[in-house]
Amino acid sequence: MFKKILIANRGEIAVRIIRCCRDLGIRSAAIYSDADKLTLHTRLADEAYHIGTSVSSESYLNQKIIINLAKKIGADAIHPGYGFFSENPVFIKACEKENIRFIGPSSVSVKMMGNKTAARKLMAEHNVPIVPGTVEPVSSVKDGQKTALKIGYPVLLKASAGGGGKGMRKINSEKEFKDAFEATKREALKSFANDDVYIEKFIEQPKHIEVQVLSDKKGNYIHLFERECSIQRRHQKIIEEAPSSCVDEKIRKQITEAAINAAKACKYYNAGTVEFLMDKDKNFYFLEMNTRLQVEHPVTELISGIDLVKEQILIAAGYKLSFGQDDLKINGHALECRIYAEDAENNFLPSIGKIINYRPPAGPGIRLDSGFEEGSEISIYYDPLVSKLVAWGPDREISIKRMLRALKEYYIAGVVTNISFLQKILNHKKFLTGSFDINFVENEFIEKSKKASSKKETENENAVALLSAILKSETHNNLKRASDSIKNRWQEQNYE
Repeated sequence: MFKKILIANRGEIAVRIIRCCRDLGIRSAAIYSDADKLTLHTRLADEAYHIGTSVSSESYLNQKIIINLAKKIGADAIHPGYGFFSENPVFIKACEKENIRFIGPSSVSVKMMGNKTAARKLMAEHNVPIVPGTVEPVSSVKDGQKTALKIGYPVLLKASAGGGGKGMRKINSEKEFKDAFEATKREALKSFANDDVYIEKFIEQPKHIEVQVLSDKKGNYIHLFERECSIQRRHQKIIEEAPSSCVDEKIRKQITEAAINAAKACKYYNAGTVEFLMDKDKNFYFLEMNTRLQVEHPVTELISGIDLVKEQILIAAGYKLSFGQDDLKINGHALECRIYAEDAENNFLPSIGKIINYRPPAGPGIRLDSGFEEGSEISIYYDPLVSKLVAWGPDREISIKRMLRALKEYYIAGVVTNISFLQKILNHKKFLTGSFDINFVENEFIEKSKKASSKKETENENAVALLSAILKSETHNNLKRASDSIKNRWQEQNYE
């Protein structure tokens, strides 16, 4: 077993890994930038080291500094968390070269699954269903148009090295293709230093279903069931749950088998997630594989009873999985809400500043993974994720009720959060009945908010015009009559 693990991350995931290390009797070493000097993870770790300025490229994304630090302090292994270096094959190879164990998959597996077109081709060869489209990069506008006509519009153009919704465009007709193709290639080059793009059939009203897989270095593979991740904004997840309310036992057997096949195809070990799109007829298609621990891993932990971070560490240390597929079963239902410091009423702008009052929720079935506390600073330099609030219940209805209770208890002052927005989602009829897809937030909240805002602007313009007309029609000597007239007309128009 490792004696010391360097955690190459920050915030709530660093705190989560530190606590796991403590459970296992392993010494933890944290790293921090200028902005994170006084954060929770630096104080909880057994050791903490300053690695650079607040800019990520000069601290958390500085490979040389992190590798040299691990060697200097005698760390046996590095846990990357998620983000930063978690899916970087160059960093993993650097760890391997220095005989530092990377707590995650091999650089070969990461590289294989990092290229979306190569991954699609690999999946097709191993009986994992893929969305109709190309398995090679599209070479030209002409070739792309020919393929799009063959599979039928609408289609999606996607960056081969992409992720997180970047480098992706929906194309509804042939006349849109050329401009969209060129724009997508530019965005892909800028975001991923790779302008290869491919085409997929656009799936109408899809759900986003993912399967947690776990495998050791001895060739043992298991799954820990599925998660529902369809509540998204701009392809970023907001609320996740396990299991999915739309997956029955028949579909579960099929989709988990496909996930295991995907992991075996790239000789995967450690924790990983195979993501699928599911259409309205419950046909599912491979989307991508996340070769790391997921942000939403707590919901799987709560329904399976398995500590995924612990298993990651044990697998990296060379241990065999201590349980098999038959030892696992779904226990209850879990929901996760991502608590962000952002203003949902103002186009989700990040809210920067100091948390001056912090009252976390508690009670039966509630778990809070957080890297912040009272006095913590929400910085402009990093993702504004404050915490992950997780609720467990014996069934979906109770887990939702517990989550609503916890959100009502959760008090954060000093920055604006998305708590009230999350409450609106959880109380929505479509969410309660499970009749939603990945367009739910956009359709039910974003678009309706835009229309309401537009209507309000029109009403304001009408109100100003009405006020102006009345004042012009009345003499200055009869302001009382003008005032009464304005009041009456205002009430007639239902202006607030």
